[in-house]
Amino acid sequence: AWLDTNETLFTPGMRRQCVYHPITLAELADYMHEAVWRERAREVKRDTLALYLACRRPETPWYAKLLAVGIVTYALSPIDLIPDFVPVLGYLDDVVILPAGIVLAVKLIPQHVMAECREDARRMSERPTSTAGLVVIVAVWLLAAFFAIRAMLGLSALI
Repeated sequence: AWLDTNETLFTPGMRRQCVYHPITLAELADYMHEAVWRERAREVKRDTLALYLACRRPETPWYAKLLAVGIVTYALSPIDLIPDFVPVLGYLDDVVILPAGIVLAVKLIPQHVMAECREDARRMSERPTSTAGLVVIVAVWLLAAFFAIRAMLGLSALI
C-alpha cells in the first residue's frame, strides 16, 4: 500500500480496478473509529442481556447478582450521580460508570456461566422481530391510555 499526494490509500493494482472513489486516510480512520464504537455498543448490549440471564442462574454468586441488579437499577433510575445537564461530566456515568459496572459484574460471574449466557444472548438477539407483535402491544397501550383518560375525565357516556 502507498499514499498518493492527497493522502489517498492505494494498494497495488487498485487504480486499475477501482470503480468507486478511493477513500482517504481520514475517512478510513473515521470509519474504523465508528465501527469500533458500534462493535463496543453491541458487546455492551449483549453483555447486559447476558448479565440478566446470568442473574437467573443458580451458579451465579449472590454478590454478582446484587451488583448486576444495582447496575440495572441505576441505569433505569431517573436520578443520576452526575446530572446530565452538567457539561462534559453529565454523561460520565452513562459512558464510564455503567460500562465499568457491567465489566465488574461480568468478572464476578464464573466464566463458564458467562460464556453460556453470552451464547444465549447472541441467539436471542438473532431472533427475528415481529411487526405484528409490535402493533398488538402498541394497540394495547393506546387502549389502556384511552380508557385511563376517559376514566379520569368521567366520560363514561362516550363509547
